[in-house]
Amino acid sequence: MTLPAALAEIVDDFGALAESDRVTLLLEFAGELPDLPEDLRTEAMEPVPECQSPVFLSVDASDADAVRLHFSAPPEAPTTRGFASILHAGLDGASADEILAVPPDFYDDLGLATVVSPLRLRGMAGMLARVKAQITRARG
Repeated sequence: MTLPAALAEIVDDFGALAESDRVTLLLEFAGELPDLPEDLRTEAMEPVPECQSPVFLSVDASDADAVRLHFSAPPEAPTTRGFASILHAGLDGASADEILAVPPDFYDDLGLATVVSPLRLRGMAGMLARVKAQITRARG
């Protein structure tokens, strides 16, 4: 599996932990999701209906060598917020080609399937699919 270096490191970090510690790390990521830039409003972002919680994302692929990602996820939805934060930490600043090459099921390697519902994991897949779709649209 080919992942951008930052995302590969996150996957390795999760893989090195015991099952119960993976949930703790996911919750730590939830607390690290960056705030939106002041000029970006949720209303202008794409919703991710695959998520159980209201999640929005914005992709700036104007520089194909350094794609910028922004996510909005409510603090009261720590699992979903954690997934958004993992994607942000692992993909923000990566090239469009690197992001498009990420397997849609890479999250299986995080080892969360036994502690997070499949429905929630599909939300993460939905976020990644929408990021890829925005990059593809930006390429024309």
